[in-house]
Amino acid sequence: MKVLTVVGARPQFIKAAAVSRAFQEQEGIEEVIVHTGQHFDANMSDVFFEELKIPLPHYNLAINSLGHGAMTGRMLEGIEEIILKEKPDWVLVYGDTNSTIAGALAAKKLHVKVAHVEAGLRSFNIKMPEEVNRVLTDRISNVVFCPTNEAVSNLANEGFENLPVHIVKNGDVMQDAALFYVNLAKKPTFKLPTDYVLMTMHRAENTDDLDRLKSIIQSINEINQHTAVVWLIHPRTKKIIERENVAVDFKVVDPVGYLEMIYLLKNCSLVMTDSGGLQKEAFFFEKNCVTLRDETEWVELVENDYNILVGANKEAILSAFHEMSHKKNDFSLDLYGKGTASFIIAKTLLNEC
Repeated sequence: MKVLTVVGARPQFIKAAAVSRAFQEQEGIEEVIVHTGQHFDANMSDVFFEELKIPLPHYNLAINSLGHGAMTGRMLEGIEEIILKEKPDWVLVYGDTNSTIAGALAAKKLHVKVAHVEAGLRSFNIKMPEEVNRVLTDRISNVVFCPTNEAVSNLANEGFENLPVHIVKNGDVMQDAALFYVNLAKKPTFKLPTDYVLMTMHRAENTDDLDRLKSIIQSINEINQHTAVVWLIHPRTKKIIERENVAVDFKVVDPVGYLEMIYLLKNCSLVMTDSGGLQKEAFFFEKNCVTLRDETEWVELVENDYNILVGANKEAILSAFHEMSHKKNDFSLDLYGKGTASFIIAKTLLNEC
């Protein structure tokens, strides 16, 4: 069985590391990895393949820094050519990026089976490009791998039980990766405060709306007066901050590798983010989280009080910071499986082939 895996963004590299390892442990699976180039910065891409021991991509399309239409269109064209050459049994896509929808569309139009990892997630905000990508990818997939009961329920509500698609609740492959790499955590080279909040922010809804961006950063500036904040800044966000002359009074550093990220997660006191993946990783490493969004796909974290949604409202951000900084949570609850999600993917694809 040949699986053509399409990745392009940092979270997808981490997920692919876990699933590729499961493929290697199963007889009869050949994997061909396509890197679309969506994340092209060395800190956002190359370092992941090196330190996570992911097999180097067989193809790199080097498509980036374009609008949604141009990026997705060129990816679709490039992936189609590779599918025609490699003739895979499956095209495997992850998450909700332009790389995801391009891989799924290219495969479906060539009548190649599509498997979607991290399926069924919904923010119910169709203005988000990620929501568009995930909804459309689910709809044209042959197998959808759902990380949670909520994801399965979302698909049921959309009538997927009446469609020719195999719905599998397999757990979260990000937890597989976290469990595997936790003992390999690596201290970053930059100096860290003794006590710090770990922050990321990259979603267009925050960075492209100057009012939201300024409100969030002003809130974090104030938080930094109480507890040091370390912001891992996305290259695109960094350009916006510099262009708009937004005053940032806390520590800003470039993106780090996954092993350094694990170290930062293990040693921080709180996570503040608009990243879906980091919301879960905070839970994996037993940290409370404040999410700088109006909604989240990971509703079980909010429902179980591990996470608070604050949007860009300064009062809500400050209130949530003070609440979650002192809240003692029990992280023993099993929300995302027990580290077997990748194995289930490998076995399912073999059985379905």
